[in-house]
Amino acid sequence: MEATRALARYVVESRYDDIPRGIRHEAARALLNWTGCAIGASRHEAVERALAALSEFSGPPQAGVLGRGERLDILHAALINGISSHVLDFDDTHALAIHPSAPVLPALLAFAEWRKTSGADLVHAFVLGVEAECRIGLSVFPEHYNVGWHITGTAGVFGAAAAAGKLLGLNEQQMTWALGIAATQSAGLREMFGSMCKSLHPGRAAQNGLSAALLASRNFTSSEQAIEAPRGFAHVLSTRFDPTVITRELGEHFELSSNMYKPYACGLVVHAAIDGCIQLRNEHNLKPESIARIDLKVCPIVLELTAKTTPQSGLEGKFSVYHAAAVAMIHGAAGEAQFSDACVRDPRVVALRERVTATADDTLAKSAVRVSIHLNDGRTLARHVEHALGTLQRPMSDADIEAKFRGLTDGILDGRQTDELIRLCWSVDTLPDAGEIVRRAQVSSLTLAPSPGGRGKTGSLLPPGEGPGMREGNH
Repeated sequence: MEATRALARYVVESRYDDIPRGIRHEAARALLNWTGCAIGASRHEAVERALAALSEFSGPPQAGVLGRGERLDILHAALINGISSHVLDFDDTHALAIHPSAPVLPALLAFAEWRKTSGADLVHAFVLGVEAECRIGLSVFPEHYNVGWHITGTAGVFGAAAAAGKLLGLNEQQMTWALGIAATQSAGLREMFGSMCKSLHPGRAAQNGLSAALLASRNFTSSEQAIEAPRGFAHVLSTRFDPTVITRELGEHFELSSNMYKPYACGLVVHAAIDGCIQLRNEHNLKPESIARIDLKVCPIVLELTAKTTPQSGLEGKFSVYHAAAVAMIHGAAGEAQFSDACVRDPRVVALRERVTATADDTLAKSAVRVSIHLNDGRTLARHVEHALGTLQRPMSDADIEAKFRGLTDGILDGRQTDELIRLCWSVDTLPDAGEIVRRAQVSSLTLAPSPGGRGKTGSLLPPGEGPGMREGNH
């Protein structure tokens, strides 16, 4: 099967009116969530260091960095905004593994500032980019991921290429080349989780995917079977490949319908542990000093991804189920502040973290947990969380995402800017110029000093018990 060309043909021939209204709305939800994440991390140490290293090599000031004042060429803007949007690990997640927005939206918004693009065209291109990255990623999942590839980086580059190529008006042959140019730049290692390089993956995917589309627009050639060929992406980077996943129900089923939004600033696989600990803490008014130990039973993938028992930085804390349980119990929250360097090193957090144990239970799904809290007075409190907050079974509502956005942008944007950005994101498909979103998300000067591992906020994003998705089954 010529999966590469079939996907290219679909992207080229797709029309905006082919996209269901519900999927367009999901695109607006993703845009608002992603924009908040990018602005919220705009002073993160990873962003500061990337700008310090690379900004002097940027070309014309074509596109802005969200939450900041710098303007870079579109390739560097895509890179930096991709890093910023992912470094808090707060961005959206497909139901299986891929973070869909972080590789695609930075490329599209940079493009939209460089070449005026309507909001409808941006939404259309975004939906198609998500289709490309998710379908290609899922065609090699889970073997590709299990062996150590970070699928957001490796598959995300295809999404950025397809989306940017759609805005460039590539024909079928050029789009086929664009996917091939993307394939040969596919990269990202799970070994980098807990370091700044994890956020580099979607940043590079955005930059490289945009480059791929630009090269293809000038008839820069590649293999025309870059995905499915014996020495192409799928067979080189995975031991299993199902090309029908790429083409089955194209234009009928949309992967954005499986998109999820995080209420906590860490990997989705530890959200259930956070849920369970917060619920028991609030119901029984627990104090960390009253706890002898916390026992967690989790899906094996949780320990594979988040078994760091002694994290030393905020980024490492995001990959520690022990830290996640400890901050949930102490703070009743797990926002960006709870995954800062300062919180990871807080003696109270360290002391409780050392009393958390986690064991694998292969009967549990990755979004489930069994929590047992053993108290000093001899009592044991237990909670089974079947579906974590933010999953498809307990999704964040539009109001939840809006509240998350306000929490992330607080202290960076003023109230009027925030209100206007929320309006622009919700009405994106009516905008004559989608680049207005980035321009409204910029600030004239950097009023906050950078803080290692995050912005250094001391509170949670939302009050305990009032976080996004706290209502069972909200929509």
